[in-house]
Amino acid sequence: MILSVLNQKGGSGKTTIAIHVAAALARDGARVLLIDADPQGSALDWSALRQGTPSFPVIGLPKPVLHRELPALAGGRDHIVIDGPPQVADVTRSAILAADLVLIPVQPSPLDVWGARAVVELLGEATVMKPNLKSAFAVSRKIVNTAIGRDVADALAVYRMPVLTASLAQRVGFAEALAGGQTVLETDPTGLASAEVKELTREILEIANGKENSDRPAEGSPDPG
Repeated sequence: MILSVLNQKGGSGKTTIAIHVAAALARDGARVLLIDADPQGSALDWSALRQGTPSFPVIGLPKPVLHRELPALAGGRDHIVIDGPPQVADVTRSAILAADLVLIPVQPSPLDVWGARAVVELLGEATVMKPNLKSAFAVSRKIVNTAIGRDVADALAVYRMPVLTASLAQRVGFAEALAGGQTVLETDPTGLASAEVKELTREILEIANGKENSDRPAEGSPDPG
């Protein structure tokens, strides 16, 4: 599976998801490569902080020819996770063309829901060349027990794209783990944050393998209304 995690809006939790999903896949024994396609290089910075032998390599490739160079890098890998740039650009288009599945993290706020439109439109363009491309939203940085956290999936329905049931809450543990070059799977393996990561990863694999829940909205272009 090649998973691209994309959102043009900063603070969506994109890098947090990319790193943690890569770590969860690697912990299950898969051979994983994390590609940092974000010019800011946050995933590379995280990797540089890690102590000991890494469970998966991280390489920087913020290039608009990412989809062309990827096959040479993918040899022997079970999964590749791409942390995309924080704006719609040629690198974003390349990350979409490289992917089997595009995941769009969205914070539960109206601005984030509206801001997803640009990436969704790019996905619509890409399906002309990649009709089997899969895509889904993932709610990120959700504030637990709030109405807006519960209602964001309904707000995203305008895009007629699946919304994962699993989500990541706004937890200080994510920031603390990443600041130390780790993940919550290491710092708090039995905690709520780790459980959220594992459930999110499981659901991503289900969609990648064509096992979507029948009650999710069908994929498609945004509702013009």
